[in-house]
Amino acid sequence: MAAAELERLRMAGAGMAIAVLTSGGDAQGMNAAVRAVTRMGIYVGAKVFLIYEGYEGLVEGGDNIKQANWLSVSNIIQLGGTVIGSARCKAFTTRAGRLRAARNLVEHGITNLCVIGGDGSLTGANIFRSEWAGLLEELVRDGQISEEVARKNCHLNIVGLVGSIDNDFCGTDMTIGTDSALHRIMEVIDAITTTAQSHQRTFVLEVMGRHCGYLALVSGLASGADWLFIPESPPEDGWEDLMCERLGETRSRGSRLNIIIIAEGAIDRSGKPISSNYVKDVRHCPSTTLAPTDTGGSPSDVPSSPQLVVQRLGFDTRVTVLGHVQRGGTPSAFDRVLSSKMGMEAVMALLEATPDTPACVVSHSGNQSVRLPLMECVQVTKDVQKAMDEKRFEEAIQLRGRSFENNWNIYKLLAHQKPAQEKSPFSLAILNVGAPAAGMNAAVRSAVRISICQGHTIYVVSDGFEGLARGQVREVGWHDVAGWLGRGGSMLGTKRTLPKTCMEKIVENVRKFNIQGLLVIGGFEAYEGVLQLVEARGQYEELCIVMCVIPATISNNVPGTDFSLGSDTAVNAAMESCDRIKQSASGTKRRVFIVETMGGYCGYLSTVTGIAVGADAAYVYEDPFTIHDLKANVEHLTDKMKTDIQRGLVLRNEKCHEHYTTEFLYNLYSSEGKGIFDCRINVLGHLQQGGAPTPFDRNYGTKLGVKAVLWMSEKLQQVYSKGRVFANSGDTACVIGLRKKVVAFSPVTELKKVTDFEHRLPQEQWWLNLRLMLKMLANYQISLTEYISGQMEHVTRRTLSIEKGF
Repeated sequence: MAAAELERLRMAGAGMAIAVLTSGGDAQGMNAAVRAVTRMGIYVGAKVFLIYEGYEGLVEGGDNIKQANWLSVSNIIQLGGTVIGSARCKAFTTRAGRLRAARNLVEHGITNLCVIGGDGSLTGANIFRSEWAGLLEELVRDGQISEEVARKNCHLNIVGLVGSIDNDFCGTDMTIGTDSALHRIMEVIDAITTTAQSHQRTFVLEVMGRHCGYLALVSGLASGADWLFIPESPPEDGWEDLMCERLGETRSRGSRLNIIIIAEGAIDRSGKPISSNYVKDVRHCPSTTLAPTDTGGSPSDVPSSPQLVVQRLGFDTRVTVLGHVQRGGTPSAFDRVLSSKMGMEAVMALLEATPDTPACVVSHSGNQSVRLPLMECVQVTKDVQKAMDEKRFEEAIQLRGRSFENNWNIYKLLAHQKPAQEKSPFSLAILNVGAPAAGMNAAVRSAVRISICQGHTIYVVSDGFEGLARGQVREVGWHDVAGWLGRGGSMLGTKRTLPKTCMEKIVENVRKFNIQGLLVIGGFEAYEGVLQLVEARGQYEELCIVMCVIPATISNNVPGTDFSLGSDTAVNAAMESCDRIKQSASGTKRRVFIVETMGGYCGYLSTVTGIAVGADAAYVYEDPFTIHDLKANVEHLTDKMKTDIQRGLVLRNEKCHEHYTTEFLYNLYSSEGKGIFDCRINVLGHLQQGGAPTPFDRNYGTKLGVKAVLWMSEKLQQVYSKGRVFANSGDTACVIGLRKKVVAFSPVTELKKVTDFEHRLPQEQWWLNLRLMLKMLANYQISLTEYISGQMEHVTRRTLSIEKGF
């Protein structure tokens, strides 16, 4: 970025006044956004004001509008809700209320407003902006402000951040609070599953979402729910009979529980609400069979003497309405990082705004923050509801976006077994390789089930390549993988053994079981192992088969993908531990914690955890540091301890430096901080590999398993000739991965060229752009030039136009 532009941005920040408010329903992550807006605003030289109680505080003014400093937003990133409050405000919906709000902003010289809320809050902000000139004219006419003050504050800039657990705003992949709400839902489902299995119960869970079924859909996909109700796709008339049939079939195959998930806005085909209590006491005409052709009906035309599903199937059924528990609790790591990125981008958008710039909303696209026209996004959001009102349900699903539509299609594929149209000639094998990672079992489950839908013979292999060499191969069916979604670790067992140590035996068993496709789920060893198999094709014709790697490792160090399965769960585990570590310092003397994380040479886990917990520093291999950097960090903590903040947190990736070990850092910080603070060491260790998978890893693993098998099926058809498979081209052995927003298949032979095998790393890693954000939010002494030329140039220095179905 040119020096002149950097100077322009610096000058733009000087003398600016920025205000931030939260409005509408609270959402976990709002505090992280407030923190980021505040610190980024102060960092660029602006005055930052916090508006308490949302639009109500804006209208009331007075003590509801307070200037913030760096410490005003300290230690809030881990808190749920919003520390500056939120309230519904009727007064702001009137011109008189907006006139008072304008007067209060002008009084503080505020002409830049960041609004964190839902579509209603953001629409109100845009109305406020469009009326601004007229409001100032009226204030001048009434003698409340002078013409000079009006000229000085002649334009109001608005930037919106979408804070809503519903994820119902079009134009962004995820809204602030959605991921945390999914965490709460999955925690409840996991807890309910244990009691349901104990008593052989059916549970009907009602989740929030207003008129959007996203929470219900993703939680249904991530839990393997037996039945799902979402407003975008109402069930066909007569669904009651079909649901009972499927519940009964599940029990007849040995299941001890049923889970039914219903969105609060669920409706039938005629638009009438479907309640959780109705689903529990679902009514049917008397019948003697459970066939789909039984007489059924919508809730409006049932007989007056119904049978209850409890009576008909003999199931003990309970209803759980989750309610506001979904809004509560600490934000997830994803929401903390998302909110921080969005908050910083919001300030940059305000810095660059002109009178001709339309109000924008900062959205999330792939792993980037982007700016979109606010009202275009609002309009598409309204189009979804209009399509639902007009019973154009397929269009409503498409308008929700490709991700929503994809989730719905995958749920329908995997929820209930459908016989394949014809038997496939292909046999596929699945194995796990490397260290266990949360989400592996979800990927195996979906891969097995989609393979069965395709008509393939499907084998699973125990203990990775070593198990394949030993012939630990068995055929599995649909119900063999039931209940795997929420299980951590690896149900198949996994080892780090590479094929080169047992190649002959692997080839022998590939031939013995007639394996024509190999799906390998694991970390760097999985990628390296498949590469070894591909390179051995010239020697062994049996290895001329289709191969695919699903990256699964907490280190997130596999080339060909931005995210590996298990890394989200590991970040959340590390974050929760660090939250507790920070909390342990409350009320004690000044203390600095040195925390060691896993990850090998890859610093992803340390960096993202550092952002999520507000760490003072995070040392990683990819971002070289010297003794001078360590000295600067010690001085920063020494200065920090002179304030009201009496704790510090420093993260260290386990292989960040050969000589600056965790013990060395402890001794250095202890010595330099003597008399000011003391130190403690915490090595998080394998707790980062354990625990139940997060909703993201369950959903991500499920999608990757399906997409990998569909890709393999297509490749198998292409290389199948005269009754045999012969795959020897580079594009028949790939790593599947998410790159920005696109699921891509990258040949392992191509990835070899961009891999650092010595350190087991891709040569380029997108997340390094987050390093400067981590430093900036921890310590505002970092260079602004460094921040903008690094973080913003690579990640967020662009504006996109919204498209239908974005």
